[in-house]
Amino acid sequence: MKNYSYVSHLECPKCGEVYEEKKIQQLCKCGSPLLVRYDLEKVKANVLREEITNRPNSLWRYHELLPVHEKENVVTLGEGMTPLEKLPSLGAEYGLNHLYIKDEGVIPTGSFKTRGASVGISKAKELGVKHLAMPTNGNAGAAWALYAAKANIKATIVMPLDAPHITRKEVYIAGGDLHLINGLISDAGKVVGHLVQSHRVYDASTLKEPYRIEGKKTMGYEIVEQFGWKVPNVILYPTGGGVGIIGIYKAILELQQLGWVEDGKLPRLVAVQAKGCAPIVEAWKKGEKESQFFEDSATCAFGINVPKAIGDFLVLEGLYETEGCAIAISEEEILKAQKQAASLEGNFVCPEGAATFAAARILCEQGWIQADEHVVCLNTGLGLKYPETVEIEGVETLQPGQEISNSSTKHTMKH
Repeated sequence: MKNYSYVSHLECPKCGEVYEEKKIQQLCKCGSPLLVRYDLEKVKANVLREEITNRPNSLWRYHELLPVHEKENVVTLGEGMTPLEKLPSLGAEYGLNHLYIKDEGVIPTGSFKTRGASVGISKAKELGVKHLAMPTNGNAGAAWALYAAKANIKATIVMPLDAPHITRKEVYIAGGDLHLINGLISDAGKVVGHLVQSHRVYDASTLKEPYRIEGKKTMGYEIVEQFGWKVPNVILYPTGGGVGIIGIYKAILELQQLGWVEDGKLPRLVAVQAKGCAPIVEAWKKGEKESQFFEDSATCAFGINVPKAIGDFLVLEGLYETEGCAIAISEEEILKAQKQAASLEGNFVCPEGAATFAAARILCEQGWIQADEHVVCLNTGLGLKYPETVEIEGVETLQPGQEISNSSTKHTMKH
């Protein structure tokens, strides 16, 4: 009889302490996030790579490598297997022959946070959680509120006042307990921390529960599967809390242990941040293992406005171990790349995703990425969720019966 999941235990990557996964666990007693471990030898003995390929197009196709024991506890909206598409025009513009987008904007709730919500909420349901709380820059709170509604779990969500409006509407319409704070996500985190301490609420903050990362790692599984079980040369990831980059690195290591990908071949991981909030970049430049709190952070790529990530040491480890790098992008470069992706390829990406395209261009110019390498940019959300990033200028208003003049046609065709 095959298991639905081969999850075995939780482990602290800092002190090595082992925890039981059938009980609610938050951080290790040393303060580190916990990582989920699996009996990979049993997975190897019971699951063939080819079996996965024939399963439904959902991230739950990898259920043996996800932490939920019973299928009936799975809370899903059909998320996963997002498009991995080649971008020839944008690639030509940047001097890259094999530039790809992994487009998380077309997933339920409109962002990659859906993956963490599906797996995190499913495990919370299995553990009997009735009420959770989390701080968010928007998309994660939206995703967790919607999935919590489906699982009949109360969700208290605290987000900064200037988070994208659409995300607060997603929380509200899902019946979430929404609170806005006149401050940063770090301030929202303090409010949630107090609620968790005083009311014994389940803390669903980034990496304070171990299961969000398991949902995010499926991006790594999918990229490799979509490349015919081959690893690309470079994966660029917009990095705030950094869970995606930690998850992708974890996924590749697991696939290597299973013998499903070429041993020893790792993609060079790139943590992409905004110049207005670049703690990981600063730490990477100095070769440090942890980052410092980034004062007065600000960027239009709101999802990566995280001045200090609890899992920063895991992000940096992923960069060092894969011979990757970290790069900071200006606001102008972000908005220019967002326009290029839309006007050259028809992809209206979020500003965080646009930052990865700008980074690919700069790293190619610097010679860090070679023209023939296979390069994957993660677009982590739908551009439509950030309407304020696009300013419309010079559009003519016609009166009924008025014809379009030649000069205005020329104007609108210009890039």
